Amino acid sequence: MARLRALLRRNLGERELVLRADNLEMDLLARRVIRAGVEVELSHREFELLAFLLRHKNATVTRDMLTRDVWKEPDGLMTNVIEVCVNALRRKVELSGQRQLIHTVRGVGYALREG
Repeated sequence: MARLRALLRRNLGERELVLRADNLEMDLLARRVIRAGVEVELSHREFELLAFLLRHKNATVTRDMLTRDVWKEPDGLMTNVIEVCVNALRRKVELSGQRQLIHTVRGVGYALREG
């Protein structure tokens, strides 16, 4: 039992439970997002999308990646659904007076950039 508990502790320690970019913080366990000290309410899909972008921050994420890994769909025919969700996420996360984090990479997808 002690060996099993040690293995479980090790696996939990390796996983990041709080994701950050600039003044945005996402607590994966509490399912809370805070931007510049203000809590942001997100839908389940918006939360999953933001988590995916944060895990891949400073890299371009294609629409196919989002379709497969966030929406769990096999093909990339969801472009409009993704755009609607990204726009809703931007309206909630991008506060006036704060630096923009979510960027569109034309013809490819999106990128969450910090600094």
